Amino acid sequence: MSIDDLDSRLLVTMRANPRIGLTELARLLGVARGTVQARVEKLINRGVIADFGPTVTPEGVGYPILAFVSLQIAQGRLAEAVEALRPVPEILEVYGTSGQADLLCRVVARSTPDLQEIIARILASPAVQRTDTTIALSVQVPYRIEPLLQTAPNT
Repeated sequence: MSIDDLDSRLLVTMRANPRIGLTELARLLGVARGTVQARVEKLINRGVIADFGPTVTPEGVGYPILAFVSLQIAQGRLAEAVEALRPVPEILEVYGTSGQADLLCRVVARSTPDLQEIIARILASPAVQRTDTTIALSVQVPYRIEPLLQTAPNT
């Protein structure tokens, strides 16, 4: 499903002003408050808007190291590997991938020795055969969705 121009403008404005109220949002968009409320509810129900919580940075809570860890999984043991990863709080995300690795994990750590310990915990699972780790040195393009929203085709 795609979004129309009003939904796109609504989302871009909400992202630029995360603490904005519905009345102010309606004023900025030049539409009725009820229209904004209905659109926001529709976008929530469609899964376009996932949450309204604060964005917490790992470095802000003591985890300045960001790494991407690729995992090769033993044949037929994907579910077991994923279950072994769930209890590790430093693993922020896990994606199933194609190519050399089966899973790609976004991992944070307090230090490089801490990262080494996290990788050892990952490798402790018999379902994980091999890991390959890349440490992020800097963010060149931070997470963004506004350009996509602004160029999304209208329905």
